[in-house]
Amino acid sequence: MFQFPAQLTIVQVEACRVALLDEINNSDVVEFDDSAVERIDTLGLQLILAVVTYIAAQNKQLIWQSTSKVIKHSFEQLGFEELILQQYMTV
Repeated sequence: MFQFPAQLTIVQVEACRVALLDEINNSDVVEFDDSAVERIDTLGLQLILAVVTYIAAQNKQLIWQSTSKVIKHSFEQLGFEELILQQYMTV
């Protein structure tokens, strides 16, 4: 299971991307845990969108038990609630 960091901002995105790719490439079922996320910026949201797209392109399953209100609210503000929240995030 991949645990997102508390701060998913420009400072952490590259390290997070590398860890996510390692997780994705080593499993057919990818699980996300976003319970620790307290802050996310636009680059962090872009990373999540890119990773979700990559997982789908690799024909892998994504299990995302979302509890982060910060991520949910950020996606809603950008108008992505239907694309991401309803398809992948179980809230």
